[in-house]
Amino acid sequence: MDSELKKKLQEKAKIIRQDIIEMLCEAGSGHPGGSLSIADVFSYLYFSGILNINPDNPSDKYRDRVVLSKGHACPVLYATLAEKGFFDKSHLKTLRKYGSILQGHPDMNKTPGVEMTTGSLGQGLSCSVGMALGARLDDLNINIIAILGDGECAEGQVWEAAMSASHYKLGNLVAIVDKNGLQIDGFTKDVMNSEPLADKWRSFGWEVFEIDGHDFDEIDYSIKSALSIKDKPVCIIANTIKGRGVSFMENVCDWHGKAPSEEEKEKALCDICNLKLED
Repeated sequence: MDSELKKKLQEKAKIIRQDIIEMLCEAGSGHPGGSLSIADVFSYLYFSGILNINPDNPSDKYRDRVVLSKGHACPVLYATLAEKGFFDKSHLKTLRKYGSILQGHPDMNKTPGVEMTTGSLGQGLSCSVGMALGARLDDLNINIIAILGDGECAEGQVWEAAMSASHYKLGNLVAIVDKNGLQIDGFTKDVMNSEPLADKWRSFGWEVFEIDGHDFDEIDYSIKSALSIKDKPVCIIANTIKGRGVSFMENVCDWHGKAPSEEEKEKALCDICNLKLED
């Protein structure tokens, strides 16, 4: 990846992480861990130019679609959409407040740039399969990107959707699994072990890439490769760190769904500001 582009994406990811912390502290509730873990992937999807996404024309039928299936991680989506220009950043301070366009889970009828209302785990991939099928029927050359959690992969509906996508050879569908190893009740391997996860996706007929979800070169390679494969759906398993960038949140289950205090916010913002960037 071009060094200037990588630097830009790293800086965008920092801004997204900072906004996540700020809005969650203001709201007093929400989900920081899984929002921080997938921030680098969101930075790439929205700011690398790889996808056709235009905040000035959010309903363009030729746009690519990003569906956040793990809807509880909506702070990362909201921070990204605001940074991209879909709505003013002042809305971030209204997260989870009555009447806000930014609810505790994504609402496609309230928030510009949100492609699907999600929250009940497992449903986002099914909706994405429908979008991909619809695009084929309408002869639209667009890409559908579904973002899932690794804990979410315990949902049976995920595998029904995976089987359907393979059956219909949906080469316009990419699933990205945020594999951070933790969910609300603890480590995924203890709650419901999904390993070998990559082999499971392959057995359902998907092409699979396994990457470091914080390495922009690997993100770049895998997503470009995925978008070039047209005869089958692709799953990218992004190995990430839950709470990435905040020292006291990293790999700590308690930060799945707890907002930081004012004091914790200041420490978190300092950590993010000083986050070491890879060359």
